[in-house]
Amino acid sequence: MLKKHNEAKKIALVLGSGAARGVAHIGALKVITREAIPIDLVVGTSVGSLIGASFALELNASQAEKVALKMSWRDIMGITMSKMGLSSGDNLEKVIASSLLHKGFDDLKIPFAAVTTDIETGEDVVHTSGNLVRVIRASCSMAGIYSPVRIDNRLLVDGGYNHTVPTSIARQLGADFIIAVDVGYCIKKGKVSNIFQVIIQAYQIQGQRLGEYQAMDADILMRPDLGEIDQMAFDRGAELIQKGEAAAEAVLPEIIKKLKSFGRM
Repeated sequence: MLKKHNEAKKIALVLGSGAARGVAHIGALKVITREAIPIDLVVGTSVGSLIGASFALELNASQAEKVALKMSWRDIMGITMSKMGLSSGDNLEKVIASSLLHKGFDDLKIPFAAVTTDIETGEDVVHTSGNLVRVIRASCSMAGIYSPVRIDNRLLVDGGYNHTVPTSIARQLGADFIIAVDVGYCIKKGKVSNIFQVIIQAYQIQGQRLGEYQAMDADILMRPDLGEIDQMAFDRGAELIQKGEAAAEAVLPEIIKKLKSFGRM
């Protein structure tokens, strides 16, 4: 059905996966908040789901920034192993709960969707309700690294396996105009020497190619220049945020021009 000419276009913010590189999302959100860019829907996958949920909760990036600048790889890994992952994910879940101030879907100020992957069927699963912390934990759970999460009789892992930049999910949820942030991956060429490196490298190769394709459906694409910054470089949070801000500033005139063209600014 065609939309009426005077019906407001639905604007979605889509935040992709990328582990520590996803901290750059926060910089983009700071610019979006400062400029009062209207956002009607947030869709995130993996780290993008965590930062997206925080934004939907606060309508700013303050809480996400505070957590990101203190976070370390050790904080989210822990040493508790599981038969289905190198980490049980307990530490990750605690960090997520703290990041989201122990809030739930009902506390969010704007609609939000997180994407996960059903490891038993290969299907993507879109979450707009339920236990927010568990959903985000599932969306961030790289297979082999973290144990999967059982939700509604589905065994769920990282949403990035099907949707590195979930633009198509935003369209399914009614988005007319998509602002997407793709932080990409740092694929290091050279020898891999252990199972951890094998899992990470394979995920990054797949994610990079998939993200490049999916990002093409965005109306506005922010792609921060992160160069060789590693997916585990949580110690470079301030730099990542600055690079996210720079990417947003670069496309800001285009965002404002387009939103004005259909009366949303």
